[in-house]
Amino acid sequence: MLADEPVTAPTPLGLATGQASTTGDFRDGNEDSLYASAWSAFVADGVGGHAAGEVASATVAIRLASILDATRGRVPSEERLRELIAIANADLGLRVRVDPALAGMATTLVGLFADGTHLRVAHTGDSRAYRLRSGRLEPRTQDDSLVAELVASGALSDDDARSHPLRSVVTHVLGGAPEDAAALHITVEAARRGDRWLLASDGLTDYVTVEAIAATLASGSPQDAADALLELARAHEARDNVSVIVADVVEYPEDPAYAPVFGGSAADDPASSREL
Repeated sequence: MLADEPVTAPTPLGLATGQASTTGDFRDGNEDSLYASAWSAFVADGVGGHAAGEVASATVAIRLASILDATRGRVPSEERLRELIAIANADLGLRVRVDPALAGMATTLVGLFADGTHLRVAHTGDSRAYRLRSGRLEPRTQDDSLVAELVASGALSDDDARSHPLRSVVTHVLGGAPEDAAALHITVEAARRGDRWLLASDGLTDYVTVEAIAATLASGSPQDAADALLELARAHEARDNVSVIVADVVEYPEDPAYAPVFGGSAADDPASSREL
C-alpha cells in the first residue's frame, strides 16, 4: 500500500431478516412478540396467560426497540446491552405497580445485537438461538428451564425431555424485578458473512426436531425460511404460539433495505405504531 493511499474501513456487517409469528391452531391469543431490524432482532415469549403474558412480551419488545432506535441500533458493549434490557424489564415492574391485576406476568427473551463486527447473543428463559454455518445447525443458547437442568444433571434424557410434562417450566425470565436482568446470559460471537441465525419461541422447538428445523432453515430467503418454519410447526400440530426470526449476516448498506418490523402481540399494541 502506498503511503498516501487512503485506508478503507471494512464494511460493517448487519442482519437481513425474515420473521413470522402465529397464534397457532390451538390458542386463542398470541403471547409472543418479535422485533427485527438491520442491527438487532429478538423474540419474547410471554409467560402466564392469565397474568397477561402478551402484555409482558409486548412491553419488553417495544421498550427495547425504542431505545435501540434512539441509539441508531448499534449496541457498543455487553454492559450497555445489559443496561438496555434492564430498562425494558423495569417497565414491566412499573406496569404492575400501575395495574396490580398484571402481577405475575413475565417474558422470555432471545436476541441478536450487531455492532458491525460482532454479534451479542442475549437470552433468558427457553426461547432459543441457533446458528447455521456451512450446513451445520448449532444451538447457541441453553434453556433456563427445569427440564434443561434435569438433562444437564443426567436425571433426564434428551428424548424424554421433549415430552416431559414440566418442559414449559422456566427458571429465569424477565418479570420486572431488578435481579431478572442480572440473570441474563450474554455471549459474543464474531459476525461472519454467510451465517444464518434462527431465533425461535418454544412453540417451534418443543414440537419440531432439530433435524427438521435445519433442513427447512437452509433454503430460500430469510423470509421464505421463516414462513416455512411456521408451516412446519403447524404440520407438527404445535400447541403453542410460534414466532421465528431468520437472520442472515450481510454487509450493512448505507441505505438499509430492511425496515424495522414488529410481530406478534407487539405489532398489535398501539405503542408499536410509531414511526421507527
